[in-house]
Amino acid sequence: MWYWTFKYVLLGPLLHLLGRPKVEGLENIPVDGPAILASNHQAVLDSFYLPLVVPRRITFLAKSEYFTGRGAKGRFQRWFFSSVGQVPIDRTGASAAQDALDAGLRVLRNGKLLGIYPEGTRSPDDRLYKGKTGMARLALESGVPVIPVAMIGTAKMNPIGSKLPRPTKVGVRIGKPLDFSRYEGMAGNRFVERAVTDEVMYELMKLGGQQYVDVYAASMKATPESATPVSDAAAGADGAARIPDSRAG
Repeated sequence: MWYWTFKYVLLGPLLHLLGRPKVEGLENIPVDGPAILASNHQAVLDSFYLPLVVPRRITFLAKSEYFTGRGAKGRFQRWFFSSVGQVPIDRTGASAAQDALDAGLRVLRNGKLLGIYPEGTRSPDDRLYKGKTGMARLALESGVPVIPVAMIGTAKMNPIGSKLPRPTKVGVRIGKPLDFSRYEGMAGNRFVERAVTDEVMYELMKLGGQQYVDVYAASMKATPESATPVSDAAAGADGAARIPDSRAG
């Protein structure tokens, strides 16, 4: 109930006013059945604007910190994310990747839409970063299609560190579903998972027009000078709450 209340009554009208969202490719969202929505990640508001424009309910895997905070802010976050049906995952510890994968599979096996950010964290500079392979593992184990989604303008509306959104036009471009059934039975093969991930990231690059950087965004935040942009051709040749890599590599 709260999901639809927030969408149509409490938050939706304000988000429409601030962002005047324009959506393209909505016909690529299936009317029913499970699918993975793999999106670039520019801002916290990505998780608000994508559900706003998609008629079906989307479940995101949310970091467990949103559910364990203290004080008034912590209680509000816990209530909000629980109310809209988001699934908490612990991203620390040896079992973090498997726990996240199990949570995602439960969502998909229930016939729902699962929202994933393959980059694993927000882009620090509006570029598109290397995807983590957990998204590919989910797609291969579940057999569901992956639908690439490019969020545009949310970084300007909600830049990292900002407390209040700035009125900016937001765009949502939804690509055609990607079918990876040709890799059936190959979940766990790190080379296949990397190929699937890179194919999705290449589609995201084309949809959103972002410059691609062939390093993980988390590494860029730690050592900005280590990131080296690569060309569109190289990105294509090299070739997901946030799901960590299912294994190293």
